[in-house]
Amino acid sequence: MASDSTPGGGRPAGLWRRLRGRNGDGQPRPAPWRVEGMPDGSSTGAAQRQPRRGGFWGVLLAALAINWVLASVVMGPPPRTDVSYTFFTDQLDRSNVETVTSTADTIQGEFAKAVDYPPRSKDPTRVALFTTQRPTFATDDLLATLEAKGVTVNATDPDAAAPLWQQVLVGFGPTLLLIGLLVWFLRRRAASGLGGLGGFGKSKATLYQPDATSRTTFADVAGIDEVQHEVREIVDFLRDPQRYTRLGARIPHGVLLSGPPGTGKTLLARAVAGEAGVPFFSISASEFIEAIVGVGASRVRDLFDQAKKVAPSIIFIDELDAIGRARGGSFSAGGVDEREQTLNQILTEMDGFEGNEGVVVLAATNRPEVLDPALLRPGRFDRRVAVSPPDLDGRLKILAVHTRSVPLVPEVDLATVAAATPGMVGADLANLVNEAALAAAEHHHERVTGTDFGEALEKVLLGTVRGIVLSPEEKLSTAYHESGHALLGMLTPGADPVRRVTIIPRGQALGVTVQTPEMDRYGYTETYLRGRIAGALGGRAAEEIVYGAVTTGAESDLDQATRLARQMVGRWGMSPRVGPVSVLPPPGQEQPFGPDGAAPATKQLVDEEVRRLIEQCYGDAVQTLQSHRVRLDGLAHTLFDKETLGEDEAYAAAGIPRDRAPAAVARGEAPGSRPVPGLPPPGDVVVPAG
Repeated sequence: MASDSTPGGGRPAGLWRRLRGRNGDGQPRPAPWRVEGMPDGSSTGAAQRQPRRGGFWGVLLAALAINWVLASVVMGPPPRTDVSYTFFTDQLDRSNVETVTSTADTIQGEFAKAVDYPPRSKDPTRVALFTTQRPTFATDDLLATLEAKGVTVNATDPDAAAPLWQQVLVGFGPTLLLIGLLVWFLRRRAASGLGGLGGFGKSKATLYQPDATSRTTFADVAGIDEVQHEVREIVDFLRDPQRYTRLGARIPHGVLLSGPPGTGKTLLARAVAGEAGVPFFSISASEFIEAIVGVGASRVRDLFDQAKKVAPSIIFIDELDAIGRARGGSFSAGGVDEREQTLNQILTEMDGFEGNEGVVVLAATNRPEVLDPALLRPGRFDRRVAVSPPDLDGRLKILAVHTRSVPLVPEVDLATVAAATPGMVGADLANLVNEAALAAAEHHHERVTGTDFGEALEKVLLGTVRGIVLSPEEKLSTAYHESGHALLGMLTPGADPVRRVTIIPRGQALGVTVQTPEMDRYGYTETYLRGRIAGALGGRAAEEIVYGAVTTGAESDLDQATRLARQMVGRWGMSPRVGPVSVLPPPGQEQPFGPDGAAPATKQLVDEEVRRLIEQCYGDAVQTLQSHRVRLDGLAHTLFDKETLGEDEAYAAAGIPRDRAPAAVARGEAPGSRPVPGLPPPGDVVVPAG
């Protein structure tokens, strides 16, 4: 396999020439971008960057000296206690002397058992190794006594120094070994591109090298054409800057992609990497932060230095909110917080004292409202592009992209699938196609059929079927509950059509009623929202009418109705008592432990209006179902027998013609009918949905 240091090492030749600063003929090309503050690569600059080696040798000599001193202490003679000659002879008489060595009148040795010295002292010392001095006037035959007691008499000095080679090995060996391992480790880290000391301050960004056969391009991105245009302009600017600069235009410093999860922000960045003919650095914001303080800022500097050296280039930072949160909030850890240091360095690099020409920063986030204002100002992120969930046409295009490699039977209508998936984003649709392919493989189909898509849609929307068996009484109660939802969806003017009703337990629910609009809605009227609340309470109303009691099955219905009513009163001004004011904070900006700006009296008024609105809608639901009790019974018993009803089956079981249902008439879908006054045609924007 070819090395990466040559153009044949898996790196495209054009990109290799660009990274090496050469044109198509292999000659050095002039840099088209001027980067302020960057070194020009002159010899002076190179000389200034030469490392200083005097400090290294000083540290090495100091370490060797310390090693020699410690080794001298370790290899020195063991400590001995001076004892009197009388004490020595007394221990000899007791046969407690193990070995002795004599030099002139000096006697050194070791006791067989450690003894206390001096004897009968209040604070004696435990002695094992001893030394004593034989008096010159002694007349005892010491050698004969030693032989009689079996004491070993040595002829060598026990405290003699170790051989020179041992002194050198112990005195310098550990230090040389440690420094050698450190130098080897640092060189290995440098050779792998991670820098010294483990590469903590080195950027972990990946230089994207798109393969010609598997790269992502703009052809793989669908359903977000307006966003695609914004980033396509950036790519075009980097490819042909003269076309823009001769008119006085400058490239945007940054483009912020914001939107719900799964809308294609990261996929769009990969497409930019595949389309751009410039180096593309990709990193997640969380990779800047490390346990060591200051590492995040160091990695930011290193990342931008790498990008400036090969400018023009693109940096993509995913999940920017991980480090870009507003500074000085109630949960801030102070000015020395590692995250704030990293953010400050990003602010400086994007638009600081030194210029940043030729480096474009793409960033993606799901929560733009929490970002620091200094990060969002022009000059840093000049463009803020909202990536919204796709509309009907966008979902159709996304499905077409994801089914390019999936064999479909001719009867599969992707337009029908797109119409049945309002609110789904690109990731949801990709998962839907994958679930349909898995279902087809499970059923041993050669191609994916419409039935497979229906099964996959049920699994995604309703959940996996639960293997529990309901008693006949509970099953009938569930049938009435779901029939209450479905019948109100058919009878409430302007309500979304009922698509499917089932009492097969799925996910956390014992039954599910699916209602989806004919067309995408971007705003809602008060009449429509009241109908939504009444429909959500239809199951509880049916239980009360039939059984005279309610069950716990309406828990999620009550939660949905309460949240919708609270938004109507507190955000959309649909209460005459509260008035046209916004009391609740926007989604994602709630402060659970701080003030939200509303007075206690206003909060109490909101709660009262929410209760009044829900009670009115519940009363309307009860009255409507009581007026159509026969239809409710017919729909419930049919659902009890079949367990699952499609759209046409549900309307037929209720005895309501699909095209003449009150809900369809109000929407203007019945032949010759006109929309009810006060209800807009589908798609008209009346109140922002939020």
